[in-house]
Amino acid sequence: MSYKVAPPVHKTDYKPHPTEKMKATQWMGSKTVKIGEVPKPTITAPKDAIVRITHCCICGSDLHMYGGEMDKYMQSGDILGHEAIGYVEEVGHAVHGFKAGDRVIILPVIACGECFYCEKEEYSLCDKTNPSKEMEDLYGHRLSGIFGYSHITGGYPGNQAEYCRVPNADLVLLHCPEDLPARKALALADVTDTAWHGVELAEVRKGDVVGVWGCGPIGLSIQKLSKEVRGASKVYAVDKDPQRLAIAESFGMIPVDASRVKPDDYILSIEPHGLDRGIEAAGFRFPNSVKHKVLRATGLEGDSSDTVSEIIRATRKGGNMALIGDFFFNTNNFPIGMLMEKTITLRGGQLMAQKYYPYLLNLVKEGKYDPSFVFTYIDDFENIPKEYEKQYNHEVPGGLKSIMVTPYGRELNQPV
Repeated sequence: MSYKVAPPVHKTDYKPHPTEKMKATQWMGSKTVKIGEVPKPTITAPKDAIVRITHCCICGSDLHMYGGEMDKYMQSGDILGHEAIGYVEEVGHAVHGFKAGDRVIILPVIACGECFYCEKEEYSLCDKTNPSKEMEDLYGHRLSGIFGYSHITGGYPGNQAEYCRVPNADLVLLHCPEDLPARKALALADVTDTAWHGVELAEVRKGDVVGVWGCGPIGLSIQKLSKEVRGASKVYAVDKDPQRLAIAESFGMIPVDASRVKPDDYILSIEPHGLDRGIEAAGFRFPNSVKHKVLRATGLEGDSSDTVSEIIRATRKGGNMALIGDFFFNTNNFPIGMLMEKTITLRGGQLMAQKYYPYLLNLVKEGKYDPSFVFTYIDDFENIPKEYEKQYNHEVPGGLKSIMVTPYGRELNQPV
């Protein structure tokens, strides 16, 4: 199939577009988003780039804002989204690695590349890109900025939009081959690198027995990467959704239906030694016990430790755990004694996307891993409000994730 390449636009510094508008996905309150008309972004710093979006999607973590858990950190009209690909339209004079017309993947983490943490390639811990005093008050430190992910991560406009301003473009953009289908390219923006981060944090090794709580796009990606790339001998896939459990089983994983069995008891009945690595990819939105459902409903805790407790119990002495499903606030009844006495190493955190390239891109280009399975439906950008509702209610056709094509993406007619 033939398709068009974006036309080049000249390199530039700040050039205001006071009358130019674009369409963008705006948060208007709990479970309310709309496609609104907003000013088109402009270059405001020498390291900025403006990217014209062709494809974007909804991350599972966007549902925290959609569902109301992050209301106190949102403002009406905020532009959502941190997974997108497109073409560079213009760049500031200090951008050296990209030029107008380049096809790019926008990474979600906005890092400076210069601070103590960036120098250690711990980009999601960047000291300089997040001005949120609220985060500093919560955690004692600020973490990196993230596109479209509330004001606690900097209040950056997201890229579920026709255009996006990308700060520190040389670090936050990734060159995307013209012949890479949109599904693969967009999966590399966040899902694949977040999943790889989980595999890295858990230190999955050849021959390991691994358990992954969560069979959404990221959980399934962790399972596949653990088995196909890292060489795990067995991978247990824990979820309540029958369609997602069936997908995991079709990939060769061992399904564990948390609606029918207590996952830790079930796994230990088969693996009395326990898991070598346990990975949480469900997050705080999914309490299992009545106790934690009541605690969350009454505001006595912000996060549930149900899945974390199960993983600690199912993991062998001296094993490793990773938290990839988002946790933001506080929890109760956390089994700290069991964690300590079993000598389990627990790590977590937001993805350090830039650290994992070009390795992940080459893995996909060479056909050693195909991340495109995470997209089970194609829709138009204008239908994003309906897609939020579908994803929140687990009603996306095919059971996983929709890829949204912008008017510009449709105009280019690229392979999806």
